[in-house]
Amino acid sequence: MNAPRRQLCPICRRPLSPAPEAARLRPFCSKRCADIDLHRWLSGGYRVETDETTGSTGDDGGDER
Repeated sequence: MNAPRRQLCPICRRPLSPAPEAARLRPFCSKRCADIDLHRWLSGGYRVETDETTGSTGDDGGDER
C-alpha cells in the first residue's frame, strides 16, 4: 500500500502540518502564505488572458423583457 502523499503549500511548497489547529489555514502553511495569495487575487495576479476588451459584457444594448 502506498504511503499518503504530504500536501504542500501552494505558495512556498512546504509540507502542511497535520495538526488540527493548522487546518484553519489550509491549503496554506501559514497566515503569511494566505496573505500572499490574497494579494495576488486582489492585484490581478491570477487572471485568464482573453481577447475580449475591458468592459465587454456581451450585452447588445437591447432591452428584452
